[in-house]
Amino acid sequence: MTAPIDVSLGQLAATLALVAIAIVVSVWQKVDLERDIGVAVIRSFIQLSAIGLVINAIFEEDRLVFVIALISVMVLFGALTARNRARRVPGAFVPLLIALATAGGATLVLVVVLDVFEPEPRFLVPVGGMVVGNAMTSAAVALNRLGDDMRSAAPRIEATLALGATASQAALPVVRSSLRSGMISLVDSTKTTGIIFFPGTMVGMLLAGADPVDAVRLQLVLLWTLLGSVAIAALISTSLAYRNFFTPAHQLRDLPA
Repeated sequence: MTAPIDVSLGQLAATLALVAIAIVVSVWQKVDLERDIGVAVIRSFIQLSAIGLVINAIFEEDRLVFVIALISVMVLFGALTARNRARRVPGAFVPLLIALATAGGATLVLVVVLDVFEPEPRFLVPVGGMVVGNAMTSAAVALNRLGDDMRSAAPRIEATLALGATASQAALPVVRSSLRSGMISLVDSTKTTGIIFFPGTMVGMLLAGADPVDAVRLQLVLLWTLLGSVAIAALISTSLAYRNFFTPAHQLRDLPA
């Protein structure tokens, strides 16, 4: 083990040279992303600095109630963000909120019960943030696919309903394809881990001086934990959201343009 990394403000500022490269490419190729890049850099600095202070305070207090409060806020904002990506799904917020809360809560409880991590803020805060973030992405992708496919498959669904099928039977192929879309990204990235890229947790531990074996094992724990949380989020969000496309009489609602 080596001494922990101490990143100075000078080193942080020096990395803006790479941001400048991105801006130059945007200007040179006229892709009009300069403003977005600038906003992204400023927001990332402010948001990460603020959350760093919050996490530091939670670590100092060392109380689980603050961990629960922080994860709850993440779930709320995650559901709001994912709803904006699933505009074609009516009433998407509630399914997303339930999906993220269940994925986050069930995953954290399970890793504590299985003695993977101790029930302490320094473990639950970073793991909870990764779980909610990945669950949000998975649910958003799944519902975005659900909204598109429900519209394109509307004639087939109505024909299936006319033959006596229930709403769940008629929508099952669409729900399955949406669930696959929500999960496939993390599944593919897990397949290529260590061959095409090194995940962030592993890189962070190596930079901090951890033993490579320990870094690999912790990364595997997190990857497999995220696979479970992503599956939970995608399953619950699609299973609840598809119902909003149908009336209580199992009729397909008129879909807005």
